Amino acid sequence: MDYRVLLYYCYTPIENPEQFREEHHRLCLSLNLRGRIIVAAEGLNGTVSGTIADCEEYMRVVKADARFAALEFKVEPAPSHTFQKLHVRVKPEIVNVGLPHIKPYERTGVHLSPTEFRDLKDQDDVVVLDVRSDYEHQLGRFRNAVTLDIENFREFPEKVQELEQYRGKKILTYCTGGIKCEKASAFLLDQGFENVYQLHGGIIKYGLEAGGEDFDGKCYVFDGRVAVDVNHVNPTLISECHHCHTPSGRMINCANPHCNLHVAMCEACGQQLDGACSQICQQHPEKRPYDGTGAYPKNSNHYSPEQGLLSYRPPALS
Repeated sequence: MDYRVLLYYCYTPIENPEQFREEHHRLCLSLNLRGRIIVAAEGLNGTVSGTIADCEEYMRVVKADARFAALEFKVEPAPSHTFQKLHVRVKPEIVNVGLPHIKPYERTGVHLSPTEFRDLKDQDDVVVLDVRSDYEHQLGRFRNAVTLDIENFREFPEKVQELEQYRGKKILTYCTGGIKCEKASAFLLDQGFENVYQLHGGIIKYGLEAGGEDFDGKCYVFDGRVAVDVNHVNPTLISECHHCHTPSGRMINCANPHCNLHVAMCEACGQQLDGACSQICQQHPEKRPYDGTGAYPKNSNHYSPEQGLLSYRPPALS
């Protein structure tokens, strides 16, 4: 495969996020990268796709910045770009949870390598905690993991009270790439939990380095692939079609834009319901045309990868 997908984050202070965003946007343009990148005063978070050469150069330039020396890229092959556009945005947090005062670069859970996580996760004094949203852990999760009923990571802080029963145990948090665990484990420590750990690099790194052992189902990813296989040791399928309840790891968005429910649905039911999650949504007058994928990217008309660039220019070299 001639393309790569890079998944990465780094919690580190950035003094002027707007200026950094401008410079970083121009770097991505020069390398023909596409994807979504978030810049905040607390760090950098992104998923981008590009050719092998362009991704290699991007990683070299980013790692050359002392602020990101500890950043680790999760690198996966792809046949083409997995994004249609490039967006580089400044936001209050690099993952939206409403805890800007929590600074993982000052204090967070103990990082476990994929092999350390694998060796520790089944011990009697351990609880494995999935900090992702419902639609993610319904598609795939570690065997015997504790899951939380949340539609968005912003709801995580209010769910911590449900974990009181595990205060005396080691809590091993995990998520897709590791970024949510940085905030989640730091918040657990802030709330008085003592033995808090996190899977460094998340499910993706675990699949690359530990074969994905005991991760049941597929891993939801936030790019055009939607769902990927990570378990090459003892894979199984745990998600089922929203309509007929047969096993299915195929994710769609309901074709009714006012519903837009994100669920697993088999090919047959997708065709039968014309991309809707129910017969009611199938009859909605504004239902979107179904092309067999269940994906409805925003219209790219008039999109320019340079849109949103500021007037800032770096100072001339003397």
